[in-house]
Amino acid sequence: MTTLRFDVFTLFPEVFKPYLDTSILQRAQDNFLVEVNLYNIRDWTTDRHHVCDDMPYGGGGGMVMKPEPIFTAVEAVLGVPPSCPVVLLTPQGRVFTQAVAEELSQQTHLALLCGRYEGIDERVREYLVTDQISIGDYVLSGGELPAMVLIDAITRLIPGALGDPEGA
Repeated sequence: MTTLRFDVFTLFPEVFKPYLDTSILQRAQDNFLVEVNLYNIRDWTTDRHHVCDDMPYGGGGGMVMKPEPIFTAVEAVLGVPPSCPVVLLTPQGRVFTQAVAEELSQQTHLALLCGRYEGIDERVREYLVTDQISIGDYVLSGGELPAMVLIDAITRLIPGALGDPEGA
């Protein structure tokens, strides 16, 4: 049996732990059905303040996540090119449905990129991201909650994650 590995890139890895350490997700990890690795994008910044936001390339209001620490983090963990699909959680993505969860559950490795601020620099979308997913037609503060939704929904589909095989 193959373990499904999630690599989550975020500015706030600490928000995941309580949810991941509970119920079905905890059991799936304990039984080596799922592995969740959390990476703080700030760890790949080069300035002393670990700045991850910048003005949008090409102008516009608000701030976006800088491309440099994102590229550096993802490529350091996943290689060049990345060794698995890189999914950006964004309101502009395709809508997450049960069918999409079933599609993604067939993967053995997924990277989830959690945006913040007004989004991410477009160069990340263009050159690094392979899929964009939205959990609904509304805006959240970041991609952390959508990442948890994907991890939960996909994990439930892995054989052995639920006590009853028909439960999913």
